[in-house]
Amino acid sequence: MNILFSGNKKVFDGALSQLISITNKTKEPVNCIILTMDLTRINKEFIQITDEQIVFLNKVVKSKNKKNQVKKIDVTELYEKEFGKGKNESAYCTPYTLLRLLVDLIPEIPDKLLYLDIDMLAQKDISELYNIDISNYEYAAVKEKYGSKIIKHDYINAGMLLLNMKKIRETRLLQKARDMLRERKLLFADQDAIYWNTTSKLIISRIYNEQRKFNCKDTVICHFAKRLWLKPYPHIENIKQWQVEKVHNIYNCHAFDKDLNEYIEWREIFNEAD
Repeated sequence: MNILFSGNKKVFDGALSQLISITNKTKEPVNCIILTMDLTRINKEFIQITDEQIVFLNKVVKSKNKKNQVKKIDVTELYEKEFGKGKNESAYCTPYTLLRLLVDLIPEIPDKLLYLDIDMLAQKDISELYNIDISNYEYAAVKEKYGSKIIKHDYINAGMLLLNMKKIRETRLLQKARDMLRERKLLFADQDAIYWNTTSKLIISRIYNEQRKFNCKDTVICHFAKRLWLKPYPHIENIKQWQVEKVHNIYNCHAFDKDLNEYIEWREIFNEAD
């Protein structure tokens, strides 16, 4: 299974916890690609994920299956060419969210690819998702929990995209998305650009990108995205899976305790070696 992440040095905790949750539940070999770049011209903390972090992630996933692997691809030059100093560099998220829009320009990217935001955990074997037939679609996605109600009924959440790269190259979906981002400032940048340039998509069950609830037995992938909480007063919570105490105490989520306990153990090993 070909999996795609993107981000900088700070995504290590998300990548580690997510890969543990994925590789704990599947027998299929996992090929994880992490797109990264140096963007210190914008923020001194925007340093690409380090070789040491990649080596450690490889150590973790290979402890589950020797065929598993993690590698990084530095797309700094490609990013600067396509998006550098553009209208959407200061979008709602960091510029690293734009990196998924470059995959059609990277020769080693396979024909089928599962993109996942870094703030997700697998509750079940994701091969159930990966093996969905998308041969007639550019991608499969889940509706966005709020956007599908206030923007358009089929508006998607781009945190999980099962990508048919052969089809995407044929329709030039990502090329058109990049062109739009160069021309216009969009509220949700990459997500908007993908949605508005889509030719064919498959809307699938929210169990593959659960954005609302925790501890649901049917959930395959849980998304630790921002959530609107009404109690004790209306407010936004944005707790990520590696903030384990808050996941327990505020979200009352214990569905991933085995994975998160293992994440803590591996994190301590990495800290000691660092």
